[in-house]
Amino acid sequence: MNAADEPMRMNGPIMPKQTTTRLNRGLFVDRNIKRLEALLTRFKTFLSRRPGSASLQKFDQETEETLSEIFGETSELLEAYEYAKVGEAAALINMPEEAQEHGAQDVHRETLQQRKRVLESAMSELNLHRRGQTKMPARGSNTGPIQVADYMSSEVRSIAAEATLKDAGRLLQKLKVGSLLVDDDRRYIGIITDTDLSRKAVARGLDPNSTPVKACMSKPVLTIEDDEAMEAAVKMMKDHGVRHLAVTEDGTIIGILSVSDLLRYYSNIK
Repeated sequence: MNAADEPMRMNGPIMPKQTTTRLNRGLFVDRNIKRLEALLTRFKTFLSRRPGSASLQKFDQETEETLSEIFGETSELLEAYEYAKVGEAAALINMPEEAQEHGAQDVHRETLQQRKRVLESAMSELNLHRRGQTKMPARGSNTGPIQVADYMSSEVRSIAAEATLKDAGRLLQKLKVGSLLVDDDRRYIGIITDTDLSRKAVARGLDPNSTPVKACMSKPVLTIEDDEAMEAAVKMMKDHGVRHLAVTEDGTIIGILSVSDLLRYYSNIK
């Protein structure tokens, strides 16, 4: 062997080139499957109606870290798990005060089931990968990204800017919705949500019988076009810290997208 044929040495022995073999990949996937299996086993504690000492908050944090490590920080599975938690808080706020005592437990158990479904979906995806199969396409993937229009509510509810907070609260409860657009007889100038009523009105000690809606509404109205991908709506809600978006078609509001719609979207991802 002449000098030109000899491998170059950089101050030490040549390190063998690392390769990822099918066996290595299999072992890596097996390890992650065991991690998810362990999480599902521990999760049974929370599904049990018996009181326990385990912390759901700590479990959620560990689960999100695990999903992020396995599938990446932008994974739909991680997003789905995060919104299962958001759904719990949102639903409790949406409930009329007199219904919370009896309804809170059902909401809590439903979000636990949503968490469980996300973990089971993660297990299924890893098992498919281990068998060398490709991931099943998401619903609607054959026609492109799932759009906001597929999940929005087409009923646009509104209230006058001069109406009282008490009027808004009654209307939210009657319609069983979490938000109302606010209009000044010419255009929509804001949005009033159940959260606005609880955090702004109550916290500030405002009189609901005399305080107008416009004093507590959020503005401007955040909008998204109906043909945008659902992922864009998720990002907008997270970036702005809101739970409702007005949906537009060529600039005209035609519907509302809420956090509950996002949960419905994630529950349909296979």
